[in-house]
Amino acid sequence: MSIADLVAQRSTCQRRHVGCVVVKDKRIVSTGYNGAPAGTRHCAEVGCIRGQMGIASGERYELCRGVHAEQNAIIQAATFGVDMSGAVCYTTHQPCFICAKMLINARVKKIYYQSGFPDRLAITIFKEAKIPCVKL
Repeated sequence: MSIADLVAQRSTCQRRHVGCVVVKDKRIVSTGYNGAPAGTRHCAEVGCIRGQMGIASGERYELCRGVHAEQNAIIQAATFGVDMSGAVCYTTHQPCFICAKMLINARVKKIYYQSGFPDRLAITIFKEAKIPCVKL
């Protein structure tokens, strides 16, 4: 989990720094942090759209320029042809509902996280998929 904390330091989000580490067969296979897509300006440069609009945490994810840490970890694995089936995900914050669906489809077998996030749907879908999501 300390590696996820370190990865989170690369985040360019003004609201929350999130890091994700994906481990398979006791090896790190992918990492990700939340921030603007490659080649685009960071929120520090253009401001936080969600903050400017007064959008609460856990709501209206589509109004954020940032890509979530879990999404970036999945994208990194796909870019380099790494199969995440059976992997374990360590993330600094509980995944949101969108990331939960992606992690389920990536066939991750377990999630560990440090801090909560106001998204009960994510926990509900992990339970339905029988994927443990454990707060440390």
